[in-house]
Amino acid sequence: MKLSKQGLTLLMEREGCRLTAYKDSVGVLTIGYGHTSGAGPPHVKSGMKITQGQADAIFADDVSEFESEVASLTRDDIKQHEFDAYVSLCYNIGGGAFASSTTLQRFNAGNIPGAAEAFLWWNRPPEIKARRRGEHQQFLNLQMVARA
Repeated sequence: MKLSKQGLTLLMEREGCRLTAYKDSVGVLTIGYGHTSGAGPPHVKSGMKITQGQADAIFADDVSEFESEVASLTRDDIKQHEFDAYVSLCYNIGGGAFASSTTLQRFNAGNIPGAAEAFLWWNRPPEIKARRRGEHQQFLNLQMVARA
């Protein structure tokens, strides 16, 4: 399964794109569309600069990895909007955290309302709360919140 066009657009808007490395709100070096060294190559270094084309290529690689991870961990009957929201969450918290998350456990047990509720528990740092509300709405296929 792949991100829908809308899911991809929302993820890009949520992440934003910066072509010069910076420290995110928790101090992790980040570049492009929220790429960190933890997501794989390239290793982000202080002062690093990339082009828009490089940012797009890194983003495509990262998205592909998280799509595969979400697809391998979720039930086969996942709906597109649920998948899109999970890829956005996984992209932000990482595959390990997603794999052990309550939202995933509840989803795979068939508890969709409980799975949706558990999105909102990923609320640190405080700046992330709006994003989680957007992902929560996306998961439930409610009005989408792009900039969160």
